Amino acid sequence: MLTALYFIMPMMIAYAAPLIFTAIGGVFSERSGVVNIGLEGLMVIGAFIAIVFNLTFAGTFGAWTPWISILVAMLVAGVFSILHAVASISFRADQVVSGVAINMLGIAVALFSIKMMYGKGQTEYVNYKIPRFDMPILQDIPIIGPMFFKTVYGTSILAIAVALIAWFVIYKTPFGLRLRSVGEHPMAADTMGINVTRTRYIAVIISGALAGIGGAVYAQTMTGNFDHTTINGQGFMALAAMIFGKWHPLGAMGAALFFGFAQALKISSANIEFLANVPDVYLHILPYVLTILALAGFIGRARAPKANGQPYIKGSR
Repeated sequence: MLTALYFIMPMMIAYAAPLIFTAIGGVFSERSGVVNIGLEGLMVIGAFIAIVFNLTFAGTFGAWTPWISILVAMLVAGVFSILHAVASISFRADQVVSGVAINMLGIAVALFSIKMMYGKGQTEYVNYKIPRFDMPILQDIPIIGPMFFKTVYGTSILAIAVALIAWFVIYKTPFGLRLRSVGEHPMAADTMGINVTRTRYIAVIISGALAGIGGAVYAQTMTGNFDHTTINGQGFMALAAMIFGKWHPLGAMGAALFFGFAQALKISSANIEFLANVPDVYLHILPYVLTILALAGFIGRARAPKANGQPYIKGSR
């Protein structure tokens, strides 16, 4: 059993990292009262930009290329998310419809651009992926050292750090208090002098930026290139993790690790004796089945922010 965990746990954390970034992005948006089901499309944009930048500038930046690609993907996805903010906040469009449009537009823009740039439906594989490393001292801890601190991606550590920072920002800072207030009772927040529109815009842009990071991390750790299957449901898993985690950064991180574990099982099954005889199809559908079960079991119990999905009209009750 211990040997099986040595296979599964590193993969679990690696698969969970993109979901953590994206789910926490969703937490910021929905805590402000803006539903963002466009996380999938934003991840697609992040993955697309990261891979194209990596391929284009690998000769210039060398080993730093994947890290700079993440920053570029974060900026572009943040800008792309403004489309959702304008539609949902300024024009008060249906937020679910706007999110669906972002998902469709993201994959359409990415695939069309790839076709125009490379003459085919996919890119080449990058030479510089996000590297793995062993954490000094911690890797020598008996049992848990090899399980959690050997051959880890730097982005996995960063994802956990972002979850902790997000918790601090949302619950321990004035900005977090304003964010939560506009998501619970925007009229009261407006009365207290909080700019509801500006706060929601900032939250949606943060959401897009973090989803862009999630897509960039997934593309540069798991696939190494970009095509129509690079991001294939991860955004919806992140959305489920956000709901499963009750719109809390640390809860979302825990749920993302849960979904990462399901994804790791299908990859590690060949090396695990008691899973070797399980048909591949069951392990491949497991993450999606768990996503559905998590939503079916918890969406009725978890309480979303009261004003989530409700456009705010200044002066209205």
